[in-house]
Amino acid sequence: MTVRTRFAPSPTGFLHIGGARTALYSWAYARRHGGAFVLRVEDTDLERSTRDSVQAILDGMRWLGLDWDEGPFFQMQRLARYREVAEELIARGFAYRCWMSREELEELRKQQIGKGLKPRYDGRWRPERSAGLKKPEGVNPVIRFRTPEEGEVGWHDLVKGPIRFPNGELDDLVLLRADGVPTYNFGVVVDDLDMAITHVIRGDDHVNNTPRQIHIFDALSRTGLFGERANLPAFAHLPMILGADGERLSKRHGAVSVMQYRDEGFLPEALVNTLARLGWSHGDDEVFSPQQFVGWFDLGHVSHSPARFDPEKALWTNQQHIKRAEDARLARLLEPFLETKDSPPLDRVVSLLKDRANSLRHLAESARMFYVYEEPAAAKLAELLNARTRPALRMLQARLAETPWERKALGAAVGAVLKQSGLTMPELAMPARLLVTGRTQTPSLDAVLELLGRETVLARLARHLQGD
Repeated sequence: MTVRTRFAPSPTGFLHIGGARTALYSWAYARRHGGAFVLRVEDTDLERSTRDSVQAILDGMRWLGLDWDEGPFFQMQRLARYREVAEELIARGFAYRCWMSREELEELRKQQIGKGLKPRYDGRWRPERSAGLKKPEGVNPVIRFRTPEEGEVGWHDLVKGPIRFPNGELDDLVLLRADGVPTYNFGVVVDDLDMAITHVIRGDDHVNNTPRQIHIFDALSRTGLFGERANLPAFAHLPMILGADGERLSKRHGAVSVMQYRDEGFLPEALVNTLARLGWSHGDDEVFSPQQFVGWFDLGHVSHSPARFDPEKALWTNQQHIKRAEDARLARLLEPFLETKDSPPLDRVVSLLKDRANSLRHLAESARMFYVYEEPAAAKLAELLNARTRPALRMLQARLAETPWERKALGAAVGAVLKQSGLTMPELAMPARLLVTGRTQTPSLDAVLELLGRETVLARLARHLQGD
């Protein structure tokens, strides 16, 4: 059997953390087993679906590297197929037309709630019960599924294990609305059969939909419309994602667009790493590449318990991937965040700074001192330029003017000034950094001096020390 998975988002917004994890797991499972990953857009919510949302989802998946093999397919382009299948279900006795109005359904629900019953459709338009009912004129009927009323339905979930539902808890759901648009539970089954999906990997908010879909799968397998493809897929329902505080994930927890993480300076492989760890683990491995994840991924190690998304942990993971990334690649990625000059070369600046950066924005902010001079605050200058440090800084200025401009020699020059002046490294380095970069916190002073270059360093020292 060739493994075939799918990701089927509704284009009513951006690709968020939960949807991206579902897409990732489905993609990784297909890649692990040498199968196919299908992208399907469930755009039947006509009021909320937009082209912009479709594009946002595609952009997010491309940025994460979740390439699809087939699609994207759009449900609104398949209405004739859903009508064909629904009519065949009616012909086989698995479905029927229902003329119950919204008003009648609402009144029925009120009566049931008043009696302490679960609100549900009562099956009044089932052929065996509809004798004497008059079809209203000028009203297009919906098509409902004839759900078995006795027994139970169940499956072995690849994450949650055995799950069973009594059929008496399920009513006759609508398959096709009066306007010919399929409901979610019908459209998804027809699509999964037409596309020969073998594994449905999705969030556990769909667990209650699954028994309904299994009944529809079972009925459709008897119609002959799908031939050898009419096999029930395996189901895997992923645990809910919560915020770090244990509450339902929301924007305040970082549940924003995947592309916002790109704009905030995340590497795609870092976000993939973070998403992968939301409910799945491989021993003690915390930092890994997408390729490693594909090689390790299995559904047996997906947790039953809700996962927690921690933005701080996501930043830490991003930092680990920035450390591992090639300098030249990081330099290219910094371009949208930073206006640079030709000198010093950005890849060398990146090499010096990247170990401390938890995002590309952070890295760009650190790198800016090599390209934009920040005028030191007068109060800070007054604090650090004093009777002890000024003579030492003038000594440093003189020594640097005669020193070969490479890191080892520059470090030796700093060491000599420390020995001669009797200052500690912080006493000399902090004011020196302030004068040449405008900041008091930088990487090693000799490395910063080397990258800034002789002309820049000496000019800035002279500017602040002239007249002393």
